[in-house]
Amino acid sequence: MSFGRPGPAPCKVDEALRTEEFDYQLPQELIAQTPVEPRDAARMLVVERATGMLAHRHFRDLGSYLAPGDLLVLNESRVIPARLRARKVPSGGRVELLLLTRHDPRTWEALVGGRRARAGTRLRIEAPAGEEAGEVLEAEVVGETPAGGRLIRFSAPVDDLLDALGQVPLPPYIHVPLADRERYQTVYAKARGSVAAPTAGLHFTPQLLSSLAAQGVGFATVTLHIGLDTFRPVSEEHVEEHAIHREWCRIDAPAAEAIAGARARGGRIVAVGTTTVRVLETAAQAAIAQGADDPVIPFDGWTDLYIYPGYQFRAVDALVTNFHLPRSTLLMLVSAFAGRELILRAYHEAIRERYRFYSFGDAMLIR
Repeated sequence: MSFGRPGPAPCKVDEALRTEEFDYQLPQELIAQTPVEPRDAARMLVVERATGMLAHRHFRDLGSYLAPGDLLVLNESRVIPARLRARKVPSGGRVELLLLTRHDPRTWEALVGGRRARAGTRLRIEAPAGEEAGEVLEAEVVGETPAGGRLIRFSAPVDDLLDALGQVPLPPYIHVPLADRERYQTVYAKARGSVAAPTAGLHFTPQLLSSLAAQGVGFATVTLHIGLDTFRPVSEEHVEEHAIHREWCRIDAPAAEAIAGARARGGRIVAVGTTTVRVLETAAQAAIAQGADDPVIPFDGWTDLYIYPGYQFRAVDALVTNFHLPRSTLLMLVSAFAGRELILRAYHEAIRERYRFYSFGDAMLIR
């Protein structure tokens, strides 16, 4: 089950939102190439929706803005080493595979870099540079997708081989090799399946999580496996014309019950990351569709929920997020939550104050 366009808007919105309204200019030197240490030393811009006030803090100060009974909801998806090096058989031409979606243990949808790989092309997967090859893994291109990707059929199930053969795929705007690939994982990552990290969660440390728990803040986890389309700018002239990407997500019964309980006690639901927002709001729309009284219900499936200004939020009270690319669906989502004018003002303030942007960059707390 999946959900598409949002329901009725709570306020009047221009009939045709233009994509150019979500653009801004970012100096290249502000695109973070490496993560800060420790994780919670990142800066945090606090955005107050009611007053428009901005405050400059650090992520370790998050507890100052949370109260006992608030519930942090975390996306526990784990990034897989989805980038594989291969050679064509028998020509030996180099290609690179970026696995996107698992169809079955041996079949994946993937992007293929290099010379055109048509259906029937046979491949041999290579070990990463500097490492000895272990088990030989072969593959064949068995089809093409409407979006230009390829269906790859491997000679054996791939999941257990990725740690040995694959590399963590960093976003295209990061050009510095990652010394420790665990640094592109959240400290609570468990469910393997993403090809990009839920980056808002990268700022948490075990110590900070323990401190928040001792303060009386609750936790719930959901899963959304992130695809590469999360980085794709919207190219259509009008926002509504964009076809949002589908991603698999899950919220189980204990998480749904924790959210209902927190709401009943007057606590706020604080989503960590836009991916968590999409899970919660998908589950909220499922609750409405089924006539449930709870704010969200358990959900397991694909979501194509597209959130842009005019969307009525039903499950999220506050949001921890990073700074997003211009003209992206993620920038539109946070603009829906806080208002486009306030978000762009906050971004301009962050640029003026030399915040670090994107995946390894600094954080925002929108409340």
